[in-house]
Amino acid sequence: MSRVYNFSAGPAVLPEEVLKEAAAEMLDYRGTGMSVMEMSHRSKAFEEIITAAEQDLRDLMQIPDNYKVLFLQGGASQQFAMIPMNLMKNKTADYIITGQWAKKAAKEAEKYGKVNRIASSEDRTFSYIPDCSDLPVSEDADYVYICENNTIYGTKFKTLPDTKGKTLVADVSSCFLSEPVDVSKYGLIYGGVQKNIGPAGVVIVIIREDLITEDVLPGTPTMLTYKTHADAKSLYNTPPAYGIYICGKVFKWIKSLGGLEAMKERNEKKAKVLYDFLDQSRLFKGTVEKKDRSLMNVPFVTGDADLDAKFVKEAKAAGLENLKGHRTVGGMRASIYNAMPYEGVVALVEFMKKFEEENL
Repeated sequence: MSRVYNFSAGPAVLPEEVLKEAAAEMLDYRGTGMSVMEMSHRSKAFEEIITAAEQDLRDLMQIPDNYKVLFLQGGASQQFAMIPMNLMKNKTADYIITGQWAKKAAKEAEKYGKVNRIASSEDRTFSYIPDCSDLPVSEDADYVYICENNTIYGTKFKTLPDTKGKTLVADVSSCFLSEPVDVSKYGLIYGGVQKNIGPAGVVIVIIREDLITEDVLPGTPTMLTYKTHADAKSLYNTPPAYGIYICGKVFKWIKSLGGLEAMKERNEKKAKVLYDFLDQSRLFKGTVEKKDRSLMNVPFVTGDADLDAKFVKEAKAAGLENLKGHRTVGGMRASIYNAMPYEGVVALVEFMKKFEEENL
């Protein structure tokens, strides 16, 4: 069985080079006589793995020294609670609602304090990013929260909101390491790695040190306190060791290609192939306002649910997997993360052209 082109939104495609390297080291990691899956997280070999992974991520994102990098568990969804538990000192936060995940995060935060939804694009099925240049930021808000790239709806913040001096918190799960980023503009950046970096089971949090305190909401569990993990260098308990090891390999892969500038160029080139076709297609159409299009997730429809289903089925038979849209929106979605090769997007467009000819 040859490898398919996997357009899944997550868990998603990983670089073939990384998978081959991991396969070669599966039974014996660098002369240790054991797999990384089996080794103690307190061992020297694993300490080297996690230290190198953190350093490579710091290099790639040019993370300032006053930020901590934490490798955690519980997925991005656990951060929906962890963020307010640790950051809601005034018991107030502002949320910008651009999709399901921001919506869920806001709902979870309401358990811990007052949530103001200061902008939303729900009025047009989250098909755009609202103007965030002059928001009604609450005077007592502890932070302003965004989901930077919306996996389901295919939108991306091209300009960060003006938070009027308040701490910006961003979920970057589906655009992590897809382009250069100025970490200093955020108080906290986090993301589940299963979309653009590694296997499911790891969430990376990059947090400014002044936000890591013992002053958390009463009743916050030890495991859900950032300080617990920052003080223990992500080794308070057994971390998702194998997942971190794969993430580390992906960081090295990105470095080998030229870092985040090169990654952005690659991603723009791939996305252009698909968006250019959608813009002139007589059958398919994109669902997002052009200025807000994501480079990572591209939703599209034919306008006919039966035809959409037929497309997904025939695409699968042609080795183009996981193109079905999220259940909340239907249609199709191609997730073209860092590890999706250019050839994969070309193959998709060629198939779409053929399908269009046969079904118009």
